[in-house]
Amino acid sequence: MSDDVRGWLTPRAVTAEAGVSQEFDLSQCVREPIHLLGGVQSYGVLIAARLDDAVVDTVSRNAADVLGRAAGDLLGRPLTELIGDEQWALVRESTSVLEAAVDPASPETGPDGGAQDGPASSGVLALTVRGEGGPRSYDVTVHRNGDLLVLEFEPRAVDGPFVFQNFYPRVRRALQKLQGASDVTACCTAAVREVQALTGYDRVVAYRFDGRDGPGQVIAEARNEGREPWLGLWFPAADIPPQARRLYARNWIRVIGDVDDRTVGLVPGLRERTGQPLDLSASVLRTVSGYHLEYLRNIGVASSMSVSLLHDGELWGLIACHGDEPMRLTPEVRAACEFFGIALSLQLAAVAGREEADELARSRRTLATLLARSASLAPDALMRPGSGMAELLDADGAVLLRAAETLTAGDPVPEALPGLLARLAREAPVGEVWSTDRLPEVLGLEREEAEERGVPAGLLFLPFNRDGDLLAWWRHEQPAPREWAADPARPVRTGPGGERLTPRGSAAVYRATVRGRSIPWSPAQRVVAAELWREVSGLLSRQVVALEARNTELSRTNEDLDSFAHAAAHDLKEPLRGISNAAAFIVEDAGAVLDATSLRRLTTVRRLAERMDGLLDSLLHFSRLGQVGLVRETLSVDEVLDDALEVAGGRLAERGVTLVRPEPLPRLRADRERLREVLENLLVNAAKYAADEGTGERRVWIEAVRVPAPADDGTRGEGGGDPDAGADGGTVTALVVRDNGIGIPAGQQTDVLQLFRRLHRRDERGGGSGVGLAVVKRIVERHGGRLWLESPAPAPDPDCGGGPGTAVWFTLGERPEGRP
Repeated sequence: MSDDVRGWLTPRAVTAEAGVSQEFDLSQCVREPIHLLGGVQSYGVLIAARLDDAVVDTVSRNAADVLGRAAGDLLGRPLTELIGDEQWALVRESTSVLEAAVDPASPETGPDGGAQDGPASSGVLALTVRGEGGPRSYDVTVHRNGDLLVLEFEPRAVDGPFVFQNFYPRVRRALQKLQGASDVTACCTAAVREVQALTGYDRVVAYRFDGRDGPGQVIAEARNEGREPWLGLWFPAADIPPQARRLYARNWIRVIGDVDDRTVGLVPGLRERTGQPLDLSASVLRTVSGYHLEYLRNIGVASSMSVSLLHDGELWGLIACHGDEPMRLTPEVRAACEFFGIALSLQLAAVAGREEADELARSRRTLATLLARSASLAPDALMRPGSGMAELLDADGAVLLRAAETLTAGDPVPEALPGLLARLAREAPVGEVWSTDRLPEVLGLEREEAEERGVPAGLLFLPFNRDGDLLAWWRHEQPAPREWAADPARPVRTGPGGERLTPRGSAAVYRATVRGRSIPWSPAQRVVAAELWREVSGLLSRQVVALEARNTELSRTNEDLDSFAHAAAHDLKEPLRGISNAAAFIVEDAGAVLDATSLRRLTTVRRLAERMDGLLDSLLHFSRLGQVGLVRETLSVDEVLDDALEVAGGRLAERGVTLVRPEPLPRLRADRERLREVLENLLVNAAKYAADEGTGERRVWIEAVRVPAPADDGTRGEGGGDPDAGADGGTVTALVVRDNGIGIPAGQQTDVLQLFRRLHRRDERGGGSGVGLAVVKRIVERHGGRLWLESPAPAPDPDCGGGPGTAVWFTLGERPEGRP
């Protein structure tokens, strides 16, 4: 079986087919080109003549029986020899509208070899054919087929020619019955009664499809006494395969006069131009598929008629008529039924439109209430508990994905939903509603697998952009009990003609529950979802613009502050040096005559001036870090660490500190001088706090560790905070410097990263200005990375002794590896 056929047949139908003998292939029914069967029903004759010269291109073999002229005598000859020039002119005139609307060079079939889309148009004429027995009258149906005019001759009934006034009163009465119907079911109930009255069929049902390719349900029925009721029953989708549905959408009416009628072939069987039989998509005499004839015989039907019901150009349902005996309908009755089908489709559309309009009005009132109830239109306000976001679409839950933020309303979000949304959103057009009430089926999942993975049954969402931001609603599965006219697990059964599609082999009703589906999303709900999406989209756009403006202003402010700090520090150093020098000169020149208190005060002035000078140097250096660009290159961390030890090594030796380092450290992309400065500061700082291990030895450790990349990390560099928090896949390299000192309380870890902030007095723990960690933080952030502290942080060596210790972690803007 081909993949395209398997894609239409349900898994149950495929399984059922596999369970019967190979003599019946259900896929052949699905693939059968029913518009190219090359034959017509025997009660009429088909003649196709070229539009430009009236020469007969194709004719049915029964022309002699019906018209009194052999097919061979007509083929290749002008049709005017049969019907005369005046009647040919009438035929041409009846199709003048088609000539204006259709390109004569257009192909007879669509690009896939199937019937063209769109409803077929035809007209009915009364024509006379003169033969040996005298003139004979025919009702002739005419339609356009590419560069051909197709004429279908039916001997006129004894009750006279087609007269509009004869059938109009019956149709008008039927239409008046429809006008009082308040809903779809009432419309269809009135319709089946009137169609039965018009035609005399023994059973007439209104049949509505569950989606384009789904099964159908009988929603209205008129039947003669003694026939079992079908009302409410479902029929498998395989009963009406896709190519049949396409033809139903193109032809308002389809009549089968006798299921045992012999098919009459066409001459020629294959047209020279196409290599295929004549396309009979719009033919009223078109022969019937053997599968469908067997289907009708198996339910005891001798004749049938189907009237298509369309909505927005798609097949919505059918009025199906069944007769216990063969029955021929005159063109007059067919025209009445076709007209009635068109009017019923319009009425159903009007009823559905009125219902949708009422629902849309209610939904819009709910939307207005939701927006008014929110103190602001911020997304978190719309998604807060009790906002009514999920209830807006009668959903079980709602989700707003924005950057790394997930906001929810309603029930807890199914575990698999965010990943599914990210996958589906990559394919969905931005701003367009995507919805389904059978998500597991769309994803190709069995119901059990979907339940295990937590896949909801219904989903409706709209992407804001290609970055994964979207607004979505979801619904749980809603099991739906159904009564089937045939076992949906066994569409193929043994009937009188062998193994065939047998939709109704007995009076038994098969009860089954449809699983894996939710309540369908209505058109009104899709409209309201799009309106809310526009509100939120506009809000997010305004927020982005405002954020960009704030970021620009903040950047400008930071630049101004850096410039001010640099200028202030530079300008303050000169008078400060003057103060220090003046104090030194006073002590030098007048120290012998000054009392001890004055000398002590002058010494304090000088010491404070020197301290201020050091602080200004630190401030100048800190401000330059925000102005000097980075020169990134791929570096060996070991080499940079060796350079840092040329400066920091002396400080470590003074305190008896040994550096423990693995071999080798990795290579990273960074600015060499700035990375060296980071390592110098961290090593010196760790040395100040390293604890004596009881042997007179102190140690600090440096190592590289792969850590999870934070969730908000992208191409900008690393995220921040605890490396185990917010990970969404992928890892980055972090360098960590550890000591075994007194540690830093959690409440003070943020303080020590600020400029000029220390945990101890200036003269304790080796002194310092409180600038080192602030400088480290700024350099790390300039690289696009982050810095965080861990305390307590035991050193790798469990026998190191000392206190809880502190670990300083930092990353340098490395692109995450392993991110999905």
